[in-house]
Amino acid sequence: MPYTVDFKNVSTVGLESSPVADALAGLRANEARYYKTKYGHDFTVAPAEEDPETLAYIHNILATERDLVIASKPLEVSSFEVGGLRMAYVFYESGLSINVMYGIEEGGKRAVGFKLSDGMEVPEELASSFNFARQKSKLAGTTRGSYFVIKGLY
Repeated sequence: MPYTVDFKNVSTVGLESSPVADALAGLRANEARYYKTKYGHDFTVAPAEEDPETLAYIHNILATERDLVIASKPLEVSSFEVGGLRMAYVFYESGLSINVMYGIEEGGKRAVGFKLSDGMEVPEELASSFNFARQKSKLAGTTRGSYFVIKGLY
């Protein structure tokens, strides 16, 4: 069942099985605040098993572009178009959040972003390939982020 993320009253709904549920909920709320403030868009998530297409889309890009397979269980996904971008998110039980930003126009920005919730270790599958920069947020605490540019067409 879809859930509209409330960034004013942060909730762990859908993320309870994560060992860093509070931090992951803050990270998710931070994304919701960004899209509401910048685009007036309500950030809605659904359980990963209810939207296998979005999960497959993200996992296909990770596998094709960087031969990556994420070991953690996917909990929630989100997919939407806003501001000329197709956005897709997956939130994992480990506290990892992955987003795919895909510019709809030819030559638009296209990248995969990784964010690590406060309190989680860098996943083994990402540790050797990515450097993570620290970011501070009122909602998410101290997160670490990295990204790579998408070269293929999806």
